[in-house]
Amino acid sequence: MTKPSLSQHDSLFKKFLGDIAIARDFLEVHLPSHLRERCDFSTLAMESGSFIEDDLRTQCSDMLYSVQTNSGKGYIYTVVEHQSRPEKLMAFRLLRYSVAAMQRHIEQGNDTLPVVIPVLFYHGATSPYPYSTHFLDCFADPELAATVYQQAFPLVDITTIPDEEILTHRRVALLQLVQKHIRTRDMLELAVELATLIEKWQYSKEQCKSLLYYIAQAGNTIDGEGFIRTLAEKAPTYREDFMTIAEQLEAKGREKGKHEGYQLGRQDAIRQLAKQLFANGVDRQIIKTSTGLTDDELDKL
Repeated sequence: MTKPSLSQHDSLFKKFLGDIAIARDFLEVHLPSHLRERCDFSTLAMESGSFIEDDLRTQCSDMLYSVQTNSGKGYIYTVVEHQSRPEKLMAFRLLRYSVAAMQRHIEQGNDTLPVVIPVLFYHGATSPYPYSTHFLDCFADPELAATVYQQAFPLVDITTIPDEEILTHRRVALLQLVQKHIRTRDMLELAVELATLIEKWQYSKEQCKSLLYYIAQAGNTIDGEGFIRTLAEKAPTYREDFMTIAEQLEAKGREKGKHEGYQLGRQDAIRQLAKQLFANGVDRQIIKTSTGLTDDELDKL
C-alpha cells in the first residue's frame, strides 16, 4: 500500500469536517467544557470563502465555523487546522489563523472582534503531540512575553502628558511637544521651548529641516518670520541653517502661489470658453468632452 500524501489526508479531513453534522459532533466532543457551554450548536454554520493569508494557504485546511453563544450576545468562530506532522511553532500559526479570521470579520463591517477558538486536529506518527499549543511557549522567554500579551499594550498618549513632563523626555521631547500642539497652538508660542531643546540636544540638520517643513505644512502661526527669528536667536548653533530653511520655504511658497494662480486662471479660461460655446449653440456633450468640465460645473454656467 502506498503512503498517502498530505493532500490526501487533507482532502479526507475536509470531506468529513465539511459536513456540518459531523463538525457539530466534533466540536461538541472536543471543545473544552467552559467553551462548549457557551455555544448554541444548533446555530453552527460553515463560513464560506478563504480567510487565510497567501503564504499560509498551502499549509492549512481553512475550515472556519461560526456559532451563536447561548447568551445571545454574539458568536464565536472556531477554526480547525488539520496536521499530520508536528511543528514546534504550530501555536503561532494557529494564532495567525485566528487573527486572519478576526480581520475578515472586521472587513464585513463589524466593529468588535469575535472570539476565535483555534483547534488543532493531529494524527501524525509521533505520539503524543510533542509541542505546546500555547502561543506564549513559542517565545524564548515566555514569562516576558506574558507580561506583554496578557495585558493592555503600552500607550503613549501625548495629548494627556503635561508639557513640563514632556520637556524632561530628553531627545524625544522635541518631537512630542510639536506633535502634541501641532493642531491646537500657534507654534510661535512654543518657539523658545523648541529652540532650547534643539540647542540642548544638538539634533541633526536633516532632523531640524524635517521639523520646520512639518510645522510649515501641518501647523500654523500668525508670524512665521518671528517664529524663525526666535529659533535662530535661541539656538545660535543652527542660526544659518534656520535662515536657509526659511528662505527655501518662502521660495517654495511663492512657487506654490504661482502654480495655484495659474491653475485658477486656467479654470476661468475654460469656463469662459464653455460659456461662449453655449452661446453659439454648441451641443452640451461636445462642450463637456472638449473642456473636461463636469455636469455640475456646466449646470452652474
